[in-house]
Amino acid sequence: MATKKNGILKTALGYGVGAIGLDLSYGMFYSYLSYYLSSVLGLEEGFLLLITPIARIWDGINDPMMGTIVDNTRTKFGKYRPWILIGAVCNAVVLFLLFTSFGMSGLPLYIYIAVMYVLWGMTNTMADIPYWSMVPSFTSEEKERNLVATIARTFSGLGQGIISVLTPIICPLLSSGMTDTKGYSASGFSRWAGICGIALVGFSSVCILVTKETNVVYGEKKKFSLKQVFEVIKSNDQLVVFIIFAMLSNAGWYLTSSTAVYYFTDSLGNSKLQSTFQLIGTVGSVLGLLVVPVLTKWFSKRQTYTISLSTAIIGYAVMLITGPILKLNPLVMDICYILASVGVSSMFVSQTIFLADIVDYGEYKNGERSESITFSMKGFLQKMAYTIQTMVLFGGLAVMNYSGQIAAGVGINDMTKTGIGIICFGVPMLFLLASLIVFRSKFKVYGELADKVHDYIIEKRESEKA
Repeated sequence: MATKKNGILKTALGYGVGAIGLDLSYGMFYSYLSYYLSSVLGLEEGFLLLITPIARIWDGINDPMMGTIVDNTRTKFGKYRPWILIGAVCNAVVLFLLFTSFGMSGLPLYIYIAVMYVLWGMTNTMADIPYWSMVPSFTSEEKERNLVATIARTFSGLGQGIISVLTPIICPLLSSGMTDTKGYSASGFSRWAGICGIALVGFSSVCILVTKETNVVYGEKKKFSLKQVFEVIKSNDQLVVFIIFAMLSNAGWYLTSSTAVYYFTDSLGNSKLQSTFQLIGTVGSVLGLLVVPVLTKWFSKRQTYTISLSTAIIGYAVMLITGPILKLNPLVMDICYILASVGVSSMFVSQTIFLADIVDYGEYKNGERSESITFSMKGFLQKMAYTIQTMVLFGGLAVMNYSGQIAAGVGINDMTKTGIGIICFGVPMLFLLASLIVFRSKFKVYGELADKVHDYIIEKRESEKA
C-alpha cells in the first residue's frame, strides 16, 4: 500500500512540474499580451477585438481535431507524453516570436501579430490537450485523482505566480530603448518571453520523463470530423453544462489577470505595486489548494465547489469597494485579494476533477469514452473565456478612449481610472456569480449518479483485465 502511495505521489509531482511550464506561456499570453500589444506596440483596440474571435473560430475546429489526433496516437511512450513535448517546443518558439516585433510597424506588424496570435493558440493546444487528458490515465480512484489534480493546480498556480509577480520587475531590467514611461519596452518583453519559452521546454521534459501512463484506454481509431465532435458534446449533457459554468468563471479570472497591469500602471501610476498584489494573490492560491483536501473531508465535491465560488465572489466584492470605489490604501485591497485567490484556486482544482468525472460519465451514458475530445473542451473554453475578457476589456477601453488619452501623452482621466478598476474587479464578480447559478441549477454529476458512474467504470475496467 505504501509503495502504491509513493508511486502515485511521484507521478503527481512529476506531472505537476509540467504545469509550471505551460502556465508560464499561459501567463504571458493571458496577463500581458493585451498590454504589450496596446500600450507598448500601440495597436488599435479594433484590431484586437477582431482577431480574437477569428482565432476562436479556428480553435473550435483545431482543438477537437487535436483531441482526435491524441486519441489515435499509439507509441511506446504512450499517447499523451510525445505530444506534450512536441507542443511545448513549438509553443515556446511561437511565444518568443509573438512578443518579438523585429522593429516592424504598420500593416506588416498587424499581419505578423495576427499570424503569431493564431499560431500560439494552435501550438498551445498541441501541449495542453494531451497534458490535461492524462489525469484519468494515472488512476481510477477518486482520492488519487484528487491528489493528482490538486498538485497539478498547485504547480500551475506557481507558473502563473512567477509571471504575475516577476514580470513587472524583470521586464524593465531586461529592457533597452524604453518605449513607455512605466518601464516596459518591446525588448524587455521579447527577452522575458524567450526565457519563459526555454523554461517551458525544460519543465515539460521533466514531466514526460517522470510520469507513466498506466491506466490508458485505447479506443478504436477514428478519423476527425466536426460531426463527431458535435455528437460527443450533444450526447454528454454534463459536458455542455461544464463548458458554460467553467467558461464564465474563467472569463472573470482572466479579466482580472489581464486588466491588473492597466490598473496598477495607469490607474495607480505604479507598476511595481502589481508585484505585491500578485504575490499576495499567489499566497491565497496556495492556501486555496490546501483548502480543497480539507473541505472534501467534510463536504461533497458539489458543496466544496459552491464554497469556493462563494468565497471568490465575496473577495471580489470587497476588492471592488476598497479599491476603485473607496480608493483606500492599495495594501488593503491586496489583503482582500487573498480571499478571492483562495476561492479561485480551489475552484480550478474542482474543475479539473469534474472534467475527469465527466469523461467517465460520457462512457457510462454512451458507451464511448471520447477522452481527449472531451478534454479538448477545457482548452477551448479557456480560449473562449479569454475571448470574452478581451471583448470586455478592449470594448471598455475603446468606450473610454484609452488609446487616445495615452497617445496624447497627458495620462488617463479619473473616469477612465475608475472604469478600469470596475472592469478589473467588478465585472469578474458578476461572471463568477453567473457561473455559480449555472453550476447549482444544471450540474448533476454528484451524489447517487456519481456513485453509479464510478462503480460502472471500476467494474468495466476489471472485466477488461479479465
